[in-house]
Amino acid sequence: MDRRRVSLRIKGRVQGVFFRESTRQRAAELGVNGWVRNLPSGDVEALVEGPRVQVDELVAWCHRGPPAARVEGVMVQDEEPRGDLSPFAVVR
Repeated sequence: MDRRRVSLRIKGRVQGVFFRESTRQRAAELGVNGWVRNLPSGDVEALVEGPRVQVDELVAWCHRGPPAARVEGVMVQDEEPRGDLSPFAVVR
């Protein structure tokens, strides 16, 4: 199976708008592993791994986010898949 692992940094109005929980819910629907958290800078950071198609779908979703968010940019960095991530969760 073709797998992908990406590190994401989402910029814009992405804190206080249900971004992390919405990301967790979407990731669970897609069946990908990883985590999402707020950063002190006001950005949101995520690490995602799973089947390439599902990871690509979550990355595309992060460019929009939930309705109250205003995403200004998403930095995506590919990493080598390791298979070491737990089911997707919000972390602090």
